[in-house]
Amino acid sequence: MMLPQDVKAWRRAERARLIAERMGRPIEVRRVVRQQVQAILEAEVPQLQQAIVGFYWPFRGEIDFVRFVRGLLDNGSQAALPVVVEKGRPLEFWRWTPGMAMRPGIWDIPVPAIADPVQPDCLLVPLVGFDEAGYRLGYGGGYYDRTLAAIQYWPLAIGVGYEFQALPSIRPQLFDLPMDAIVTETGIRWYRQPAQGTESAMTIVADDSIECSSPPCLLGDFS
Repeated sequence: MMLPQDVKAWRRAERARLIAERMGRPIEVRRVVRQQVQAILEAEVPQLQQAIVGFYWPFRGEIDFVRFVRGLLDNGSQAALPVVVEKGRPLEFWRWTPGMAMRPGIWDIPVPAIADPVQPDCLLVPLVGFDEAGYRLGYGGGYYDRTLAAIQYWPLAIGVGYEFQALPSIRPQLFDLPMDAIVTETGIRWYRQPAQGTESAMTIVADDSIECSSPPCLLGDFS
């Protein structure tokens, strides 16, 4: 078993490798993957309709969902972007509408200029990497793990990325929380399946074969 400091170093190296590979993907390849992932979401995740959807502004080669979310808004959904309001604290999600004023946030990623916090029903969460148990490798800040641990009720958390980002394991620690599903261009992997025939996107059927980690308590892996 790797020590926490060894896991931190391994993750740092994997993160750099995967981000470099993602950013090296040709624009046309990114466009095709975006279309494939969006088609899978439309077909397999009806919970995105008529919901408050938390998404992200694309960064460093991430799949761009801005146009996809605009389509959701046209069909009655609402949208929100993640905002770091304080370093080391959970994210807030501020309502987003097309054409609204934006300002630079952390890493100069655009966020709404006016704070209007909302509670998303569903989250589209960017991936740097992911593993066979649904755990997500992010940028190392721990913001999504803190947010999901502290949130009032668990939204449908869907990690989205490229198939090449799959790893046998991210070596999850106590503070890591798995996604409910992960979507890449090859399809969707469910780890906690939404209940059928319910109106709420947050009604989840737990899969006893998936071991969920504890809320964050050890944050030594985060820089």
